[in-house]
Amino acid sequence: MLLYHGSDHIVEAPRQGGGKRTNDYGYGFYMTEHLELAKEWACAKGTDGFANIYEINLTGLRILRLNDPMYSILNWLAVLARYRTYWQNGSIAEEAKNYLQQHYFVDPDAYDVVIGYRADDSYFTFAQDFVAGVISVEKLKEAMHLGKLGEQVVVKSQAAFERLQFQGAEVAEASIYYEKKVSRDQEARRQYRLSVRNSHPSEELYMLDIMREGITNEDPRLR
Repeated sequence: MLLYHGSDHIVEAPRQGGGKRTNDYGYGFYMTEHLELAKEWACAKGTDGFANIYEINLTGLRILRLNDPMYSILNWLAVLARYRTYWQNGSIAEEAKNYLQQHYFVDPDAYDVVIGYRADDSYFTFAQDFVAGVISVEKLKEAMHLGKLGEQVVVKSQAAFERLQFQGAEVAEASIYYEKKVSRDQEARRQYRLSVRNSHPSEELYMLDIMREGITNEDPRLR
């Protein structure tokens, strides 16, 4: 499969252990299947960049697919709560983060590759709102499809890094792709605000409900 990594420079030889521990799934090399998204990420700071192109064969690798039916969105959120360091302060936020990690955390370092949502600026805000008890799990699941960011593919292990074959890079012009990134984020936030206005708190599942009822992944309300 072909994957793309947006950056302000060309990366011919990605190395294990690079990046930041505070990325969505910890250390790893973060890519997308969508060239246009990679170009937006490459221009995230308002400067020109590159969409680096790689080919990888995933056959035989241990892959954590966080959007598979066996997992719920709370598994993804528990991983995010482990690695992302900044969260809004709230009356239940810290307790909720601890609960998620105790009951839903799946260790991404046990896998060669992780595939799951990307917590872009707006998406991370949605996640924080859920943890703080502002929105329901139903609204969080809806929100993760706003803006159409799709999934990201993260190479974690040395075995997976050895499969990456650099194919070249395409220039990403900030004059085009920075504006696209900003517009995508603004539109996701606009749709999110509309969605929240149409909430039905008495019929939806909130973080406090999950903690009080001891809800697990098997509960159909998480699907």
